[in-house]
Amino acid sequence: MMVIGIESSAHTFGVGITDGKSILANEKDMFHITTKGMIPGDVANFHTENSGNVIERAIEKAGIRIDELEGVGYTKGPGMGPCLQVGMLAAKTIAKRLNIPIVPVNHAVGHIEITKFFAHLNDPIALYVSGGNSQILKLDKKAHRYRVLGETFDIGVGNMLDNFARSAKLNPAWGSTVAKMAAGGKYVELPYTVKGMDFAFTGLLTKATELLKEKSVPDLCYSLQEFAFSTLCEAAERALLLTNSNELCVCGGVAQSKRLKDMLNDVAKEHRYRFGYAADEYNADNGAMIAYVAEKMLSSGIEEKLENCDIEQKYRIETATVY
Repeated sequence: MMVIGIESSAHTFGVGITDGKSILANEKDMFHITTKGMIPGDVANFHTENSGNVIERAIEKAGIRIDELEGVGYTKGPGMGPCLQVGMLAAKTIAKRLNIPIVPVNHAVGHIEITKFFAHLNDPIALYVSGGNSQILKLDKKAHRYRVLGETFDIGVGNMLDNFARSAKLNPAWGSTVAKMAAGGKYVELPYTVKGMDFAFTGLLTKATELLKEKSVPDLCYSLQEFAFSTLCEAAERALLLTNSNELCVCGGVAQSKRLKDMLNDVAKEHRYRFGYAADEYNADNGAMIAYVAEKMLSSGIEEKLENCDIEQKYRIETATVY
């Protein structure tokens, strides 16, 4: 089934196309984040201005005509309201114009499912780490829903890294810049908070920000990463042991971090678990993951009435049915 997917939950407007067997296109444009961070209205305006071009590029890349599309999916949430609205309206326009079915997709489900597809994993513990979310998840196959085994008490690890980057005046102010600055950094003691399979990052952020007055930025970037990623690895390892799972994957924007993947790979090796992840193109927000999940839903006979399509800024993954 030829399906187009639209992702617009944050700074990326992404469009993917799948035929149910492979990803035919995965095009995107990204709002440039400076030291000011993201202002939702500004990002939504960027998406509105660039959406048509990204859709056209995706169709050209897939080598199809627009009238060959048989379904459309869009990110319902979670995400920033104005940005989600742009993607939803674009998807509804396509569905109405072509008279094809439409489905809303949970953003987190998209990240996990596309990772399982590329990593050839069947039933992994999923460490989902992004700007707004940090969760440990496992699919309940009988209920067709992901269960939250653990999650952040406060902010997502990506948000924490971005906030520190802004405080340190890094440009662009996001986690990948922190990672670059961490090279050659030295250990600085910071707070470490793990409660079973849950974790917290605000104390870590606050202390690291305070220490900007007396410690070097590379040292703080290095230590911030090490402490944050260690909490995630500890919680993920505990989830694996308590559930008797033998597969682990990491997904979401922060899964682009080589350091995090190396640390998780060490955990998996120690216990002889299978560990997998997708290419960075599919860890970053992208339309392909939405197209992939939408195709599975539509092929299962699931669709939504056009007038009922909406957005949900705090769309929890455990409330989304997985097909």
